[in-house]
Amino acid sequence: MNFEKTLQVLGRMQQDGVFGKYAIGGAVAAFLYIEPGTTFDLDVFIAWETGASGLVDLGPIYRYLGDKGYQPQREGILIEGWEVQFLPAGSALEDEALEQAIPIEISRVPTHIFSREHLMAICLKTGRPKDHARLVQFVEESGFDEARLLAIAKRHGLEHAWEEFKKRFLSP
Repeated sequence: MNFEKTLQVLGRMQQDGVFGKYAIGGAVAAFLYIEPGTTFDLDVFIAWETGASGLVDLGPIYRYLGDKGYQPQREGILIEGWEVQFLPAGSALEDEALEQAIPIEISRVPTHIFSREHLMAICLKTGRPKDHARLVQFVEESGFDEARLLAIAKRHGLEHAWEEFKKRFLSP
């Protein structure tokens, strides 16, 4: 798997106008802030316009990559050894996370990732056991900004979820 080459392909796709702004979310973004675990895919959130039907057409992505020899695999497309899932930002929280994504360089390749607080808010919203475990890691390892997280949680109706999480998982 060659993460650097995968990022280069994503950058070319953006330059070629296949999609506009994009950012890495999910486990790969989280692991840039906390100790890595296991993941099998790269979640790439994109700003994407819906058609008249209200559905998102990922056809241009699949055609572009297919023309370059990349093939679908499970829920994504295998790009230089990484299964990449292209996810249209589908909620106000994801839209905000994408808009406020942090520009970084990985192996000298420019890209964007979700902020740790947005990743934490998405974990709160999703609420799966692995999200709770990841939230504990963020609290213990990442030096997150609780005031920023709380502001994000308030904007997206997740205040109660944060308080419940703290009671359940962070109380002595």
